[in-house]
Order: sequence, then C-alpha cells, then structure tokens
Amino acid sequence: MDRSNFLMAVLLLLSLDVLLFSNSASAQLRRNHYAKTCPDVENIVRRAVTAKFSQTFVTVPATIRLFFHDCFVSGCDASVIIASTPGNTAEKDHPDNLSLAGDGFDTVVKAKEAVDAVPSCKNKVSCADILAMAARDAIVLAGGPSYPVELGRLDGLSSTAASVNGNLPQPSFNLNQLNSMFASRGLSQTDMIALSAAHTVGFSHCSRFANRIYNFSRRNPVDQTLNKQYATQLQGMCPRTVDPQIAINMDPTTPRVFDNAYFQNLVQGKGLFSSDQVLFTDRRSKNTVNTWASNPRAFNAAFIQAITKLGRVGVKTGRNGNIRFDCGRFN
Repeated sequence: MDRSNFLMAVLLLLSLDVLLFSNSASAQLRRNHYAKTCPDVENIVRRAVTAKFSQTFVTVPATIRLFFHDCFVSGCDASVIIASTPGNTAEKDHPDNLSLAGDGFDTVVKAKEAVDAVPSCKNKVSCADILAMAARDAIVLAGGPSYPVELGRLDGLSSTAASVNGNLPQPSFNLNQLNSMFASRGLSQTDMIALSAAHTVGFSHCSRFANRIYNFSRRNPVDQTLNKQYATQLQGMCPRTVDPQIAINMDPTTPRVFDNAYFQNLVQGKGLFSSDQVLFTDRRSKNTVNTWASNPRAFNAAFIQAITKLGRVGVKTGRNGNIRFDCGRFN
C-alpha cells in the first residue's frame, strides 16, 4: 500500500471510530431516563442551582466551565469532581484545572444532596447527569437558551491529574489546534466556535493573556489583533508584574449575560485570548463569527446542538461506571 492510500485508510478508520463512539453514546442517553426512578429530578436540580445562583453569579461560569473540563478530559463522567487522596492526584488538581472556581463544584454537591434527600431518588442519579443538568440551568439563569438534557451517564471510576495533560484547549491555540482537539471528540469547527462562546460569561486571570499585552513580539509589544483601546484597558487592569489574584471579565460588554456579544466583541478585536480572536482573524471561521454576531437565534440553535453533542463525549456505561454516593469520592 502506498503512502497516500495508507493515510486515507487511517483517516477512514479514525472517522469510523468517532462515528461509532458518538452513536453508541447517543443510543444510551435519553431525556426521560429517570422517569420511573426519580421523575422530578430536573426540577430538584434546577431549584438547587437557582439557590446557589442567588448567592453568587459565579455559579454560572463556574458550572459551565466545570462541565466542559469534565467532558473534554475523560468524558462526561464527573471525574473532574473527585478529590485527590494521599495515593492519587486527581484531575481537579492538575494545573489546568486549578482555576476552576469552587462554586461550580459546590453547585453539583448541593444539587446531589437535594436529589438524594428525596427517598425514591437516593443514590439513583449520577453526579455526571447532575452536572449536565446544572450546566444547562446555569446557562438559562444567565439569559441563555434552554434545551432538553439527555440523561443516563454513569460516574467514572478513575480520575488522575496525568489524564488532563494535553486534553484541554489552551489560550494560545490557533484554529488548526482547536479544530484538531475538538474533532478528536466528535465535534466540528461549528461546534467549537459555538462552545467557545461560553466565554461570554466568567473571568480570567491576567496571567492567561499577559503575553498579548506585554512583550508580544520584538516588533510589536502588543498583539496587533487586539483592539488598541481594549489593549490599553487590559494593561490598566493587569499590571506588567502579574498579580495572580487579579481576574477580569472575559466579556467586556455584557459579562453577566449569556448572549452573542462574544462574537460582536471578536468583530471589534476584543477577544481576550488568542484562541478567541483567531476565530475572527482566520478566514475559515470568520463568516460564522459574523453571522452569529448579528443573529442571536442562529447562535442559540448552534450552541444547543454543540453542547448536546459535548454531553455525549466519553459516556460511561455498564461496568465502566457507577452512581457515586458522594460526588467527590469513589464508592
């Protein structure tokens, strides 16, 4: 077999793996999974998330980000919630996860407690499903679209910091790197762009983008794809000597609303990370950004499709998972 045919065969096999992986996950998930065991589970979780939201808005970005980090590393199995033990450093303590706000974890814990407080529901609902529902509820509370959540995930049986290595997109990624990472999880470029819009809420520490506003290159100390006024504002909020405690809103216009302002910001050169702004500067993704910047309905529809597909990644079944009594510990 010559080289070109060999490469085509490899690509075909990889495509089939992704297709089979996605189909098998979709087949086991269904919206009414708890209809008999815990029929009111969605309302129970929603009330718990709403109560947490009333205490702090951070509940919204923290829960959404927790769901993304969970699904991208080991699949949507709540492995990111597991606490480290003397014999094992878990996913949550990997450097890429240390910035996950505690309010996301607390939201899931509180929702799990509320579910298990109902006798017929006790130990019947997985932490992975609770996280998926809580992420949806957080999005809605911030003004984002509502959507039906597919259920039926089991909780994972493993959580190691090593598993995080190379499995989360980085702020410096270009479009090829983003597309490659998302494609390996059965997600398209359109899905990737839609999911990136979760940056419309939440905050980031200065260290994650300091390279764009200081010493970017020998010729241009500031990244030229940044809006000049926005770059000056960022420098004012983030001193050259980076303070790890300082965090700023990722969306400079509507930081507490889940909306399409993320794309409007990109058009104006106000994407905080290089991985954000590249969606507009790269011609392959620019048209999608322009469309969603002016059409919130189209963005919402694409986001619902993308986050539904994300929720199918790496779903555990049978002996590969169980329902944890405590979301932070294995049974």
